[in-house]
This record gives sequence, C-alpha cells and structure tokens, in this order.
Amino acid sequence: MNYDLEERTAVFGENIIQFCRMIKQDSIAKSLVSQLVRSATSIGANYMEANQASSKKDFKNKISICKKESNETKHWLRMIAKANLDKKEKCKEFWKEAHELTLIFAKIFKSCN
Repeated sequence: MNYDLEERTAVFGENIIQFCRMIKQDSIAKSLVSQLVRSATSIGANYMEANQASSKKDFKNKISICKKESNETKHWLRMIAKANLDKKEKCKEFWKEAHELTLIFAKIFKSCN
C-alpha cells in the first residue's frame, strides 16, 4: 500500500486517463469521460495545492475540494459503468480507490478542527 498521498492521487489520475482512452467515444461517453477525467485529475492537483497552502484555513479548504472531487469521481464511474457494461469491473476497482480517497480526505478534514 502506498501512503504517499501526492503520488497516490497522481497515479489515480494517470490510471483514469489511461482507462478513459480505452472507452469507445460516442455522444454519451464523450461527456461522461470528460467529467470523469476532470474530477479524477483534480483530486491530486488540489492535494498538491493543499500542501502549499498559505494558512490552515486555505489547507482545510483545499482538502475539502479533494474530498468533493473524489466523491464526484465515484458518481462518474458509476455512470460510465452503466453506459459501458464491458468496463463495469474496472469501474468498480476505480470506485473503490476513489472511495478510499474520499474517506482519507474526510479524516484529514476532520482533524483540521
């Protein structure tokens, strides 16, 4: 298990990008893929920003965004799984990782009080 959260979130984003390249792009998939890539890659970007935060309040805000983006990623994975039944199992794997990230960021957020 990798506990370097910067690396973990970056790898998650990279894996989502790779996965999305394998999805056949029709009118529905194009929109879903776009949303998924945006939310999944935003997790790591916001975590990196959190680590450079100018204040505790700024850090907490960025961590909150990380939590929201990882949670949103779960939604888009569910939609892609429904639209692409052949990708359902891979979506489940990614969903589990997004869920773990959501829990991690929720814990970090809570500990900021």
